[in-house]
Amino acid sequence: MTKLNRAQVAQMVDHTLLKPEATADDVRALAAEGERLGVFSVCVSPSMLPLETSLPIAVVCGFPSGKHTSAVKAAEAAESARLGAAEVDMVIDIGAARAGDYAAVEADIAAVRQAAPDVLLKVIIESAALTDEQIVACCEASERAGADYVKTSTGFHPAGGASAHAVRLMRETVGDRLGVKASGGIRTSEAAVEMIEAGASRLGLSGTESVLAGFEE
Repeated sequence: MTKLNRAQVAQMVDHTLLKPEATADDVRALAAEGERLGVFSVCVSPSMLPLETSLPIAVVCGFPSGKHTSAVKAAEAAESARLGAAEVDMVIDIGAARAGDYAAVEADIAAVRQAAPDVLLKVIIESAALTDEQIVACCEASERAGADYVKTSTGFHPAGGASAHAVRLMRETVGDRLGVKASGGIRTSEAAVEMIEAGASRLGLSGTESVLAGFEE
């Protein structure tokens, strides 16, 4: 059993608000809450930038479908970086992965990497929609393309969010060379511990305060 205190877990959290109806006031409140909770970063939609906060800002890209062209994803990532994003969480073309076209997946990621070379790049593979073989291949493509992290889920796909099985498989594939972010449906401290024990080095949480409440100071 992983023995982490509240502050240690908080420093693994991307405190997230990606609802389409979120307002600028909602996002400012998210940032203030994140600062109070001691999280690592806040994760928001690109239209919410610029955002005044002391925390690193992560922004999604090609979200949530991944069905944007690589040029559009690249432009979105570059604009987000210009407006203050330190991290970009991009969605792959999940259909290309399911079709076995991993060269297209790699090229898509590489385009974003080239357009925003200075950001920490996380690649959302939507693991619940993929087979184990496809998960492994997408992680390998992400590493070849220069990504810094692989990430389980958008949290918006009907197939579901993060699973300990997917996190473990992703960690086994990338070793300690890349980070692994678990996101989507992590709503309890027990679920957070399960993901960390499976190999997650970052957690995407929207209900951060209630998850952290389950850990000791």
